[in-house]
Amino acid sequence: MKYDFMLPSSSGDTFRSADRLPLVLYFYPKDNTPGCTTEGLEFNVLLPEFAALGYTVAGISRDGVKSHQNFCAKQGFGFELLSDVDETVCRLFDVIKLKKLYGRESYGIERSTFVLNEKGEIAYEWRKVKVAGHAREVLDTLKKGREAV
Repeated sequence: MKYDFMLPSSSGDTFRSADRLPLVLYFYPKDNTPGCTTEGLEFNVLLPEFAALGYTVAGISRDGVKSHQNFCAKQGFGFELLSDVDETVCRLFDVIKLKKLYGRESYGIERSTFVLNEKGEIAYEWRKVKVAGHAREVLDTLKKGREAV
């Protein structure tokens, strides 16, 4: 299946996935929370290595553009955060899941990462991601994939 979507971006422009392939797309629950900050910082540190392999990195959550802009400015992210307030792309990638926290149930984003190849198809995916070391795992997988070609 080919994935092609457009979302408002922290850059102030519209992000079109087809224009940014190949693409590392990570879904995270909420701006300015500890796990999401750590995940973003880990991707940011490795951004030059992803770029050297030809990959664009972008994060997606249900937060608005202004929240994303503030988060990027505060953390110094060198990549775009995409705003999916109506959950269209989140549902396309099936990352909206029922979560339980302190006995309460609610729907939210299951931390997940997808790599879209040059055709816009999923080449790799990670679900129920644990933050620590995840960005490095994605990068290492892409490097190994390069070696296999």
